[in-house]
Amino acid sequence: MADITIHSENNKTVTCVPNIFIDELMADADGEFVKIYLYLLRCMNAPEQSLSISSMADKFEHTEKDIKRALKYWEKAQVLHLEYNDEKQLTGICLSDTSQFGISGKQTTASDSSLSETSKELNRKSQPVSADTLTVSEKPDYSIDDMQAFQADKNVQELLFMTETYLGRTLTATDITSILYWYDGLKFPMDLIEYLVEYCVEKNHKSLHYIEKVALSWHEAGIHTVSAAKEANAHYSRTNSAVKKAFGISGRQLVENELNYIAKWTNQYGFSVELIVEACKRTMQNTHQPSFEYTDSILKNWKTKKVSSLEEIAALDAAFLNQKPKTNSSKPKTASTANNKFNNFPQRSYDYDQLEKQAQALRHSL
Repeated sequence: MADITIHSENNKTVTCVPNIFIDELMADADGEFVKIYLYLLRCMNAPEQSLSISSMADKFEHTEKDIKRALKYWEKAQVLHLEYNDEKQLTGICLSDTSQFGISGKQTTASDSSLSETSKELNRKSQPVSADTLTVSEKPDYSIDDMQAFQADKNVQELLFMTETYLGRTLTATDITSILYWYDGLKFPMDLIEYLVEYCVEKNHKSLHYIEKVALSWHEAGIHTVSAAKEANAHYSRTNSAVKKAFGISGRQLVENELNYIAKWTNQYGFSVELIVEACKRTMQNTHQPSFEYTDSILKNWKTKKVSSLEEIAALDAAFLNQKPKTNSSKPKTASTANNKFNNFPQRSYDYDQLEKQAQALRHSL
């Protein structure tokens, strides 16, 4: 990867964060993106320092795709310009002159105004579109006019092209409707949709149906930034590994149905890894084999009883044992007696003294 030169339209000799960036742009941006922008500002004061996508990725322990995603985000926000050579390699980053920014924090252009009007019109046509009220059953059925308006949106064009590139195939009309739903209905930002597709494809899931299920689970969990999605995925991955270990599953990956159960336990039920593992262990004790259905019944019961810790589970177990009916027998049968097959017949009582006298009389008569 070639080194990148960085320069600015402002001749500043100190690291300066524009107030308009703090006031207008920072709050809406992903936290990792903010770090990248601040680092670029700092690099302006160290021109001798080599800068590249790979060096920035190492600096923040990100992938190169993460760095490129951040740079594209800030380019769309018009706080910087990306410069390329004839081979389409990134060779420069030019930080914009923030004094030319409008009140919204972005440079005003005719296309921005037109896009804004298009979005307003689509909001009137596609109901409901509020991320707070939209549910799966309310997925919009976009009209031909809606689709044409979306395709005129440069963001949508880039989004569809990016998805086709990741999937390695041409999108169908149903595929496009789903992607527009994530963008317009769930209100996912562009970078989050790109990460969503990238994440699922890297997990060998290229089905739009599967990708949409992940998108909906993120939406239900309140995930609307790449950093939040990464944190959730890290937790999800740890949970998957813990479940496989508790069930003794090795030599294979979890299948989609099993992953759906784990997503349900973590997102819908909201259980921690330790409680999920405890339910898996109890499943193995009772069924002696992995059973996601049985584990789900245990966790569903705990969810109903509002259990949230191992201590509360122990208290629940103790309460259950105390409610068990006790036997009234004063002299319980021993294991050997209970298992004796002759106990199935009526038992007789004998007078051993009388039997001895009868035996002596019999001997004298002989």
